Amino acid sequence: MKRLNDARILMYSHDTFGLGHLRRCRTIAHALVDRFKGLTVLIISGSQIAGAFDFKARVDFVKIPSVIKLYSGDYTSISEHIDIHDTLAMREALIKETAELFEPDIFIVDKEPMGLRGEVEKTLIALQARGCTTVLGLRDVMDSPELLQEEWEKKGVMNKLPDLYDDLWIYGPKKFWNPLLGMDVPDAVREKVRHTGYLQRDTPTSDSNPQIHMLPEDYILVTAGGGGDGADIMSMVLAAREHDRNLVYPLVLVPGPFMRHELREDIHRRAANLRSVTVIDFDNEFETLMNGASAVVGMCGYNTFCEVLSFDKPTLFIPRTKPREEQLIRATRASELGLTQVLDSDQAADPEKMADALHQLPHSPPPSKSESNIKLDGLQIICKRVEELLAMSPSSNQVDGSNLMHKATSAATVESNPG
Repeated sequence: MKRLNDARILMYSHDTFGLGHLRRCRTIAHALVDRFKGLTVLIISGSQIAGAFDFKARVDFVKIPSVIKLYSGDYTSISEHIDIHDTLAMREALIKETAELFEPDIFIVDKEPMGLRGEVEKTLIALQARGCTTVLGLRDVMDSPELLQEEWEKKGVMNKLPDLYDDLWIYGPKKFWNPLLGMDVPDAVREKVRHTGYLQRDTPTSDSNPQIHMLPEDYILVTAGGGGDGADIMSMVLAAREHDRNLVYPLVLVPGPFMRHELREDIHRRAANLRSVTVIDFDNEFETLMNGASAVVGMCGYNTFCEVLSFDKPTLFIPRTKPREEQLIRATRASELGLTQVLDSDQAADPEKMADALHQLPHSPPPSKSESNIKLDGLQIICKRVEELLAMSPSSNQVDGSNLMHKATSAATVESNPG
């Protein structure tokens, strides 16, 4: 473990839907503090359940007011008594004040270049004026080129990237996909792009998950990620079991914390009438559940894909296609490379076809049998790049970290793990 003289990294995760952004930031933050003694990471998160996760020592988060993204693309406040414009104004002010008091050496923004409704743009400008290094981190797949181009043009993103960001990291290998494919990317942006490779996941070092000891052997894990749009995949799998009673592999269904109550209750009711079907609403150590599975059924969100590769599980993906085509593109590309299997939603909605796919799944080859040689070295590459950036920063050796969390607490509520 190397020492970086009390360097500070601030991360921003807008978190309007699901768990993907926070979990990705948390994974990167944990890798950084494991690698560098003296480094502290503070995550700004809009997730409603950020406090449900454990954070390592020297990783904390600031909770900003949560908002929900609707299928129409509009946003609404969690509280019906607070206007969305007031909520967004509070978020922007808290982000900027936290950054000013925390004084990071590096600011890493996840996925949204200007933040939700542009809420980090002023913070980016202020931090760059102080000499802070700014980084934009993008998923391996963002959306179809046409839809991403339209979204970024409305926000003027491509014109702002050269001035607001020093680095642009793509969290995936170049050979898998380029999220900027088909877009008119200026040379000033293109030269800042770095593919990191996928982010490897590990099981917690402590044996602290009691649920894993109560699960059957050789189960198929069915995951809906955060669950906000995962009811269909759960229903399709249950319909296949209801149709074909010869499906003997135990199922463990994880609907996720954001599934609507009535849909979750329906899943529990149907599962109770089937043999060897277990429902776990949410587990903050999901990696343990993934590691114990014999195979996986999922939607092909970014984190699920990294976990499937990390734990080398035969996997069937049933991707959503709206409002983004991200999952469809990732699942299709993974199937082309022989890493996983894919079934479109129309096929999966047929109980007989879904049952056939479940029969075959445990006997399918895991990702390691593919000849694609997709590497999971993203965290190592990120750590190396952070070390390079801090070495170039004139302020990195002059940071006084003694009042680190005290200063951030005065900006907003900090949920802390003293461990």
